[in-house]
Amino acid sequence: MKVLEITNVDFSLRQFLLPLMRGIRARGHEVVGVSADGPLLDVARAEGFRVAPVPLVRGLSPAAQWRAFRALVALMRAERPDLVHAHMPISGFLARVAARVAGVKTVAYTCHGFLFNQPSPWPRQALSLLLEWLGGRLTDVYMTVSTKEAADARRLLIARRAIAIGNGRDPARYRPDAATRAGLRAEFGLPADRVVVVAVSRLVRQKGYPELLSAMREVDAELWIVGERLASDHGEDMEPHFAASGLHGRLRRLGYREDVPALLAAADIFALPSHFEALPMSVIEAMLTGLPVVASDINGPREQVVHGVTGLLVPPMQVPELAEALRRLANDAALRARMGAAGRARALELYDEAKVVARTLDLMGL
Repeated sequence: MKVLEITNVDFSLRQFLLPLMRGIRARGHEVVGVSADGPLLDVARAEGFRVAPVPLVRGLSPAAQWRAFRALVALMRAERPDLVHAHMPISGFLARVAARVAGVKTVAYTCHGFLFNQPSPWPRQALSLLLEWLGGRLTDVYMTVSTKEAADARRLLIARRAIAIGNGRDPARYRPDAATRAGLRAEFGLPADRVVVVAVSRLVRQKGYPELLSAMREVDAELWIVGERLASDHGEDMEPHFAASGLHGRLRRLGYREDVPALLAAADIFALPSHFEALPMSVIEAMLTGLPVVASDINGPREQVVHGVTGLLVPPMQVPELAEALRRLANDAALRARMGAAGRARALELYDEAKVVARTLDLMGL
């Protein structure tokens, strides 16, 4: 069989689709990755995958979306895939419509988060719900990464047979590693006992950076920020918040990195005070590495983190509660170790990448 794996931007293909593409190839099928062009596509190409760039965009520009739709239809008519597997709200909707126009036999979709669940004006939420409902009519295999959004899809009649498949990462890559921890801390000139809080995400407002920076003023620890703002990201610029953080030498900006497993192994606490999530991959990476997680008590993290056992859940956008949770863990090494070990055990059970990929491919009949 030939499969098209379609997402919006190169970051998404690199982070979310590449494990699926490996799994499809391992089962003997042909797979082509599709997204907007970008430097991160080189990672997939270096592994021998064919990647077709299409002018997909994350905005709502009708002209830009029409161009992307026409390009998708042309690509599908040229490739004649047996199955199209679409991802992300806008690119996922366009890809499913294009697949039906092009006569693709089987159409699958994985929801990585409903836009109508995000804090946003009601017209945007209503449009998102309408597009999801229409897209559901075009979908043969409907999957979500979280159980909450599978339940939402069924309850709202978006997809009566929506199935939660989860997210996963490779436990062999994301794991506690004392040697890596010691080496990286020595490289950074950081004492072995210095507590490090790490955050790994795109630099956008919804990830809670203003709250995290404010909370860290009250925590005796260093803060590492791993990630960058994508060219396609919208909304408030986070740079003024970093400039005004007052953390001085306690803040380390590391940018986009390919050595995230090593950075997590060298840290002590993982923080993700988001306003909205589906089932964040970064939390899974942290849990597999044996880090206690401090996250917002919202859909997604609420499903992953067992409060008081594998980490601490705090109300979103509330600095005092976030600071208290971080401070509690920073001051108690035994609690960090206990929660980190429990988190790794939970992640091994629920979020093993090989199991998630196998479940996804089985559902798609591959």
